[in-house]
Amino acid sequence: MVKSMDKDARIYVADGNTLIGSAILRELGRQGYTKIIDSEGEGPELTDAAQVDKFFGRFNPDYVFLAAGKSGGIMANQKYPAELMIDNLLVECSIIHNAWRHRVKRLLYLASSCSYPKCCPQPMRTESLFSGPLEPTSESYAIAKIAGIKLCEAYRKQYGVDFISGIPADAFGPGDDFSAENSHVVAALIRKIHEAKGKGSETVEVWGTGIPQRDFIFSDDLADACIFIMNRYNDSEPINIGRGSNLSIKELAEIVKEVVGYEGGLFFNREKPDGMPAKILDSSRLFRMGWRPKTPLRTSLSVTYDWFLKEGLR
Repeated sequence: MVKSMDKDARIYVADGNTLIGSAILRELGRQGYTKIIDSEGEGPELTDAAQVDKFFGRFNPDYVFLAAGKSGGIMANQKYPAELMIDNLLVECSIIHNAWRHRVKRLLYLASSCSYPKCCPQPMRTESLFSGPLEPTSESYAIAKIAGIKLCEAYRKQYGVDFISGIPADAFGPGDDFSAENSHVVAALIRKIHEAKGKGSETVEVWGTGIPQRDFIFSDDLADACIFIMNRYNDSEPINIGRGSNLSIKELAEIVKEVVGYEGGLFFNREKPDGMPAKILDSSRLFRMGWRPKTPLRTSLSVTYDWFLKEGLR
């Protein structure tokens, strides 16, 4: 039986500045948790184990959400594979090891759906992890995220700690990275289509064929799921966190067009990579536990676009 977090438990979100981390912080506040450790301005460099050790010793967190590590879309994964890999590996080692050292009650580590093999049966079930080659365009990042899953398993096995892993669908929402170089598909499409509308362009280029299928999850829904899992789940096997529905990149682009109010066309550049042909998570285990996403997709895209207009263009 899993003991839920007390409302006055000391909770640390690493990194609270990321898309997912900031959403978890907001949701913790909405749900009435009162002792959220604020690391803004005085937080450790998460790749530095000594700084993390000192930070944990000072604040003594009871629960840790590990949503840190550099990430990016296909372009960033192709240009910076070493940087993405080493940053994630160092962060995972620093946080997970020090969570054990400082006797954290439970830690939730968030991996990535890139951790699944490229030609994985759909929807993707955790039994398929480690069963085949990874998607080449994100292999280095994926290996680092897989290492975090296995590190949590290793600490559970050797030390008996309640360290768990979740595998989220492709997340988006307020606070996303909308840069041309580092953005994921939703943010990239919002920026491209918004700019095309502003310029009066007749078409927008979209990388790849538009055929790949994805499972997208709004960051606020993902944050709610993370708190739900922290309070109810305690198993060595990772748990998928998705919407339970799939959408092609073409279908997504058409919805973004409507949200932005762009009336031009879409040009799918087949000379650019598609990434994995499909990434649909089987989230049935989470659904059976009683959690479901609350925000309709179109609503979540509208909220994200509104945030982009207010903050993302700065």
